Amino acid sequence: MEQAPLGEMLREWRARRKVSQLDLALASEISARHLSFIETGRSAPSTSVIDRLARELGMPMRAHNAMRIAAGYAPAHRERPLDDPQLSDARAIVEQVLAGHEPYPALAVDRAWNLVAANAALPLLLAGVAPELLEPPVNVLRVALDPRGIAPQIANFAEWRAHLLARLSAQIEATGDPVLERLEAELRAIPYRSPGPPPQAHGGAIAVPLQLDTPHGRLSFISTTTVFGSPLDITLSEIAIEAFFPADRETGERLRAALG
Repeated sequence: MEQAPLGEMLREWRARRKVSQLDLALASEISARHLSFIETGRSAPSTSVIDRLARELGMPMRAHNAMRIAAGYAPAHRERPLDDPQLSDARAIVEQVLAGHEPYPALAVDRAWNLVAANAALPLLLAGVAPELLEPPVNVLRVALDPRGIAPQIANFAEWRAHLLARLSAQIEATGDPVLERLEAELRAIPYRSPGPPPQAHGGAIAVPLQLDTPHGRLSFISTTTVFGSPLDITLSEIAIEAFFPADRETGERLRAALG
């Protein structure tokens, strides 16, 4: 994919963060004139200026690297696959968190919601999913929203679909990731007809539940998301662990019985 010019990237990120040229310049300790020249291509910034701009704009590591490359510099952050020997400790942490959550389902995904790892309870949620959706890379959002996935088994599908798409939209707004933009367009294009009334707020509810009809009965979950707190690698910065907790006593009992 063609790399956008540095100035264009800066303008897009300023607009995304709703920051004026003057405010960004002051926060980054450069003159507004210098920032204007950078955005119009009349001035080439140093790496330290790029790094300050990226920090003040709250840019993800991937976008920070892209801005450095656009300016002709080396990336600031490394990106290694999770199975790289140098990330073995991080991989072990992910696996420990997943295993420790059993008998409840938990999974780890990358930035595009592709499955990276899962615990032994996840297959309990995937009964009836079409084999082609489980071919690597397995996209968790596709599995959730595609009629060939678990969508027909989600009792509150309209509500859960709205929740997932809103979360994806917020992720796109925060990262500007074109991979996520394409994924969102694909998911919204999936034919959809609500089996019930439009989603409504639950009085007193603490979160949107996932209510799934399975061979073990209806399972109801509340999910949490865990990320690495101080990553220095792009891969680690984009890994998220999605853990599902029983939303009622019956769900907990059924899961414990299913996994022995």
